Amino acid sequence: MHYRLNGFTQRLTGSPLSSAYNPQGLRPGIPSEAPTMIFATPAKLVSEPGASLEYMGANKVPDFQRIFQSSDGIPVHLKRGVPDRLLYRTTMALTIGGALYCLVALYIAAQPKNK
Repeated sequence: MHYRLNGFTQRLTGSPLSSAYNPQGLRPGIPSEAPTMIFATPAKLVSEPGASLEYMGANKVPDFQRIFQSSDGIPVHLKRGVPDRLLYRTTMALTIGGALYCLVALYIAAQPKNK
């Protein structure tokens, strides 16, 4: 015997095999037509003749590997110079500022209200 949850009584009731394995009328099926492609832009393979690679820039991976794998004592998150230092210091300033703001808000919330 197969069971399914009755939505009205909220109890298990006997049911045929097909409704026990496919609850609430959901039926597995194969769609009758293929779904439309979202990104249906024409694309050329690299192996095709006449395929252009104008969208590809220079490969920067070897340069980044050389920079990040050098052992010069600088942490990885600061190896690229001024932009990394600027981002790091901005992040630290916002973190400290946010922590101070939270402490001030907690202090203000802890004070009794004056009538």
